[in-house]
Amino acid sequence: MGLFARGGTTPVVLSSVMGIASLLIATFVDPVMHLVTLTGVLCLMFSAFLANFFRDPDRPVPKDVGVLVSPADGHVMFVVREHSTGRRPSKMELESGECENDSLTGDWFPEPLSTPLSFDTEQRWEKVVVGQESNEDVWRVAVFMSPLDVHVNRVPEAGTIIKMEHRTGKGRRKGPFLPAFKKESEYNERVRTQFKSDNGEVLEITQISGALARTIIPWKREGDVLRRGERYGMIRVGSRVDLRVPAAIYEPMVIGADSKNPSYPKGQFVSAAVSILFRSINSAEEE
Repeated sequence: MGLFARGGTTPVVLSSVMGIASLLIATFVDPVMHLVTLTGVLCLMFSAFLANFFRDPDRPVPKDVGVLVSPADGHVMFVVREHSTGRRPSKMELESGECENDSLTGDWFPEPLSTPLSFDTEQRWEKVVVGQESNEDVWRVAVFMSPLDVHVNRVPEAGTIIKMEHRTGKGRRKGPFLPAFKKESEYNERVRTQFKSDNGEVLEITQISGALARTIIPWKREGDVLRRGERYGMIRVGSRVDLRVPAAIYEPMVIGADSKNPSYPKGQFVSAAVSILFRSINSAEEE
């Protein structure tokens, strides 16, 4: 991979060339009341913004056994243990009249899948009440990416993409587009990707658009085999990425803003392919 993410080299180079050309014209030909100079400066500023946005540095990927690395750069919004309370309905379930409708999130059939950890379809999740934990719960970590963060997304563990789906949200043709730092933004336009690790565990990553970011770009397809930390897509401008994993297998290793920890008022900052979000319970016990 080069200095910039896919699709980034051309706009960075073009805006730089336009800026330099404008300044040369203003210096050796005619600045036209400094309008050409201003154009050149603005083009170079835009080029610097694009270079920062499309940067794609190489990362040292941890080789520890039983860990999951962060799929994105940014601050951890929250770390929450959840259980399923419903699922997206089939056509038959939708026609049964038993579905529940929400103006923001759409239609739900009020029963979870028989095996929730399979992540066969999008489900409705609620926070687990303390004392009511079960082996069918999942952990979710949400990472908020600001416009200044690296926006290339990485695979948390070596494995295979078994399913990808794009959902446009509810209420607008391609919406809603709530600010990514709000928890409700999980129902913005999004791409859900399910990975089956080499150990046979199923993980789910959801790339979520924000108020400004409306372009989610997957670089991989179903059936692709990926290494831990390998690039698989990006989201343009500010956005967020959620990672769900089986609570019976993994425990979180990061601190979210929801914890109100004074040391991490915005949540712990994590780096894609470098920071460890989860560790296998078995590997932790062995240590």
